[in-house]
Amino acid sequence: MNTRGNPSIWKSIDWITILFYLILVVCGWFSICGASYDFGNQDFLDFSTRSGKQFIWIICSFGVAFILMMLEDSVYDMFAFLIYIGMILLLIATIFIAQDVKGSKSWLQLGPVSLQPAEFAKFATALALAKYMNIQGFNIKKLKHALMVTTIILLPMMLIILQKETGSALVYLAFFLVLYREGMSGVVLFSGLCAVIYFIVGIRYNDIPLWEDSLTSMGEFAVLSMIILVAGGMMWSTFRRWTAAHTIILISTVILTLSVFISQDFFPFNIAFVQWGILGLIVVYLIYLSISKRALKYIWIAFFAIGSVAFLYSSDYVFDEILEPHQRMRIKVVLGMEEDLAGAGYNVNQSKIAIGSGGLKGKGFLNGTQTKLKYVPEQDTDFIFCTIGEEQGFIGSVFILVIYLIFILRLIALAERQRYTFGRVYGYSVFSIFLFHLFINVGMVLGLTPVIGIPLPFFSYGGSSLWGFTILLFIFLRIDAGRNRRF
Repeated sequence: MNTRGNPSIWKSIDWITILFYLILVVCGWFSICGASYDFGNQDFLDFSTRSGKQFIWIICSFGVAFILMMLEDSVYDMFAFLIYIGMILLLIATIFIAQDVKGSKSWLQLGPVSLQPAEFAKFATALALAKYMNIQGFNIKKLKHALMVTTIILLPMMLIILQKETGSALVYLAFFLVLYREGMSGVVLFSGLCAVIYFIVGIRYNDIPLWEDSLTSMGEFAVLSMIILVAGGMMWSTFRRWTAAHTIILISTVILTLSVFISQDFFPFNIAFVQWGILGLIVVYLIYLSISKRALKYIWIAFFAIGSVAFLYSSDYVFDEILEPHQRMRIKVVLGMEEDLAGAGYNVNQSKIAIGSGGLKGKGFLNGTQTKLKYVPEQDTDFIFCTIGEEQGFIGSVFILVIYLIFILRLIALAERQRYTFGRVYGYSVFSIFLFHLFINVGMVLGLTPVIGIPLPFFSYGGSSLWGFTILLFIFLRIDAGRNRRF
């Protein structure tokens, strides 16, 4: 324990962050009370109700937070890899021993309690990442180091996917923000952004012809055109070779314009073939420049172009063959390809109705009609934010989002004041995970992002998520409290 060895621990704790934690937890509990309320039953501490069970989880989370604060901060550094390995083994075991719950095998039944190891694997991954990136001589730009941190992130992610919990697995992509903070090239994040755009445009317009009776898909044409523009843009931004970039873009535009004209009025053909040819010539030209100028970066641009084309055509296969039917439908609903108000779009549509019905000031605590009549499925878990919107209105929703904003900005400030890489990396991991959960959860409730089923921190019902977020946060607060400790 820590009190004797370091009696000033309570003076070093960031009480501001704890205050915001308490505000979010308390507001979350009241939201669960509102979402799970049945007419005529206002005993929120009845342990047979959702609100009563969540109250128990909250009290237990306070106990967990206290224990985490009482431990020496060096414990988390010392046992980081052991915690990570133990969690990986637990994730592997979960695949084989967990019962099937709504198509997912991610819940372990421990007597009357169900726990989801994926929620706890987040802090274990953050600790392992911080531990490895704190080793002497670490450099994210070294290939072996980059591969190792990528493995640390992707291993639990893959295991969670095997549990058929794709939404929880996607949260681990947030760790790449940490790598960017620690010196990872911005090209990686740029590539990720391009991949998202290529996927959305390619899938959304894949079945729409460029014009009536055209042999070319609008989505395929648009993405291949973007790849050509990006390749030219990267040559300019990386080497300031404006003449070469301008020539590539200009010649490609002229060729594609002529191709469209010929295909539309004289000889119909798939214009994508022409775009492949243009990209092939660009790749050859980049290889030539790489050899003549002895600059490896030209090769990377060529690889980026080739990889972009491969991603475009593999995304169709992933969308049609890998994703489950309900996942495909959710994406189509978000992209406006399907409406399906009675199926995949039902949750989001009802959520929008509930939020809209709240108006400016809301209907008041326990007075929401959409939530009380259970029109919104999962309204106390994944869609808890719609309860806030209906009962507290626009003002209440903005208030909660402002609290989250201050809380997240505070996490950044705490991470930046760490004296050692271990604390800073772990702090940014905490920030990234909270940011991802907040953005995706609120986005899917408003219909801006696909419904992937991840909780709103400290608000959504469930002990696993509450404990997982509490452990994640208070380990960081304990590390922060010992930031001035002398080794």
